[in-house]
Amino acid sequence: MALQVLLKRAIAKSKSRFDLSLCGAFPAAYPSPFTTSASATHDAHLPLLPAFDYQPQPYKGPLADEVFAKRKKFLGPSLFHYYQKPLNIVEGKMQYLFDESGRRYLDAFAGIVTVSCGHCHPEVLNAIMEQGKLLQHATTIYLHHAIADFAEALASKMPGNLKVVYFVNSGSEANELAMLMARLYTGNLGMISLRNSYHGGSSSTIGLTALNTWKYPIPEGEIHHVINPDPYRGVFGSDATRYAKEVQDHIDYGTSGNVAGFIAETIQGVGGAVELAPGYLKLVYDIIHKAGGVCIADEVQTGFGRTGSHYWGFETQGVIPDIVTMAKGIGNGLPLGAVVTTTEIASVMAQKIQFNTFGGNPVCSAGGLAVLQVLDKEKRQSHCDVVGSHLLERLKSLMHRHEIIGDVRGRGLMVGIELVTDRKEKIPAKAETAVLFEKLRELGVLVGKGGLHGNVFRIKPPMCFTKDDADFVVDALDYAISTL
Repeated sequence: MALQVLLKRAIAKSKSRFDLSLCGAFPAAYPSPFTTSASATHDAHLPLLPAFDYQPQPYKGPLADEVFAKRKKFLGPSLFHYYQKPLNIVEGKMQYLFDESGRRYLDAFAGIVTVSCGHCHPEVLNAIMEQGKLLQHATTIYLHHAIADFAEALASKMPGNLKVVYFVNSGSEANELAMLMARLYTGNLGMISLRNSYHGGSSSTIGLTALNTWKYPIPEGEIHHVINPDPYRGVFGSDATRYAKEVQDHIDYGTSGNVAGFIAETIQGVGGAVELAPGYLKLVYDIIHKAGGVCIADEVQTGFGRTGSHYWGFETQGVIPDIVTMAKGIGNGLPLGAVVTTTEIASVMAQKIQFNTFGGNPVCSAGGLAVLQVLDKEKRQSHCDVVGSHLLERLKSLMHRHEIIGDVRGRGLMVGIELVTDRKEKIPAKAETAVLFEKLRELGVLVGKGGLHGNVFRIKPPMCFTKDDADFVVDALDYAISTL
């Protein structure tokens, strides 16, 4: 082994002798690059991670520099990473992650809103491992109870006539299949989505996505983007009626008068946790149906009780879609997605062969069913409501202390904090957000970023996140802003 690698491991081992798992920041022996005379005055108020009774395994694998070098050599250059010095995350347990040195972090982003039950939840892991011992893969050309059991359980969570399930591998695949269904069922081509939305990165769903940072210059074909009903930045504030009229105007002036469908997230995720104006979907669904289209709810991030008040995000708007797409939290980290629709719409897929090699794989189905059972058993929806309300209340109080916080929004454990340099003009605080992002990481908090300008902190942790965790996030943000 090279001398350089041995030295790095020796340094990592010496760092681990400090009890970093109980400390929110680096010890004095390893000063933060952001340490200043201003921050020193706040050291007495340094927020500390909540206690957590878990000891990570000693890590003996390659260190961050080695992993990063190999990644740059063998993986595509489009991959991006968080933080100036990328973290080498090697273990996870419930709402916490551990790096190569054994340092503990509060995961307030849940693997990009994917870990619903918690990292390495024992009941989900057990279901996956037990199924894997018996049959890892077979595809749907044969019978197996796992996919049928999972589909039945998922359908039982859906309102109305949403009872037919298609399993896929990701949210992008789910939205692509939903768009295909809409076009085949209606006989129309035009799809409408909201500006500021994200619906995937495949060649078809890039068209539905409406954030230029995620779009390649390729033909998109019959996709129309209407103004998103953003109560904070939207041109009509919270007036759902005026936003809905803009949809009707777009249909009247920008299409043949008929459309295939409309797709929307109830809370825009990548766009920065933007909740739609109250009552908007009910008005727009009526307009779309009159134009011959179907309505698709993208529940990839908002589903499975994360919003707290409801199991599905669309329920907060008092509507029942024609098609629902989901992924991320459905598998707690498994490559799993689904489309749920009505028997009538599903029937159009029978005119040709519709097949997904890995969709509904026995291992993923067993894991997905376990996720549903755990969320019910542990009452995670009501938990998200209680903890999320506490988090939002504390964050809104923090707004009174710090002018840089322009808006706090969201529901349950799907929260956004928008940072601005001027509250009146709502100028994105891009540089400040980048600095605070690094400061939070130093304090032991991992958050996401969103919005077109990357000035929104996305707080969307595993659904086992506690009030103590919420307090730590707020205290860490307070401390970080105070030391700017």
